[in-house]
Amino acid sequence: MPVYKTIKADLRRKYTRYVEISLIISLALLIIAFKFFPKVEGGEKQVQVAQELVNVEDIVKTKQENRPPPPPKPPIPIESPSDNVLEDVEIGSTEIDLTQQIEAPPPPKEEKRIVEEEIQYFEVVEEMPEPIGGIEAIQKKIVYPEIAKRAGVEGKVYILAFVDENGNVTKTEVLKGIGAGCDEAAEKAVRETKFKPGKQRGKPVRVKVAVPIIFKLN
Repeated sequence: MPVYKTIKADLRRKYTRYVEISLIISLALLIIAFKFFPKVEGGEKQVQVAQELVNVEDIVKTKQENRPPPPPKPPIPIESPSDNVLEDVEIGSTEIDLTQQIEAPPPPKEEKRIVEEEIQYFEVVEEMPEPIGGIEAIQKKIVYPEIAKRAGVEGKVYILAFVDENGNVTKTEVLKGIGAGCDEAAEKAVRETKFKPGKQRGKPVRVKVAVPIIFKLN
């Protein structure tokens, strides 16, 4: 058999009324709270923040250097008054006489330049010049420089000798030297040596010849 609830025990019938009553009460309480307690003050909260230390450095003030002033302008020369009073000068006539005959100036003198002709020396001839007594005669005239002895300088020096048609050495040049005073000693010995003149077609001629000089320590 089905079971029927009584009207008093049925709560769903009063559900809507209970909701409306609770809503009215909550609104009334909220209005009373805003009317009588408008300000709500909360407690102050202290927040501690770690403070950062900042080192402040003293900034040195830069000093602007004053540039030197420009050099003064040179003074303008001013002519000083002279106590000497110029006398009146008579100016001669400036008229030109067209009938007067004017002699032409003499031609400039030509300067005579004496040009010395360069003496020509043969390099190769039929009979080349030879030192009288051979190379040994030149070697005997060599004075070994003290600087070369102390430094132990040895070697061969080539001297270019300019021999004229009489067998005399007129000039010398160093073709290859070793220094330490040996070049000068070799030139001096060659200049002091007499040569047999070179010949071309049986005739003595001027010839330049290379002479080797040996420097060797004993």
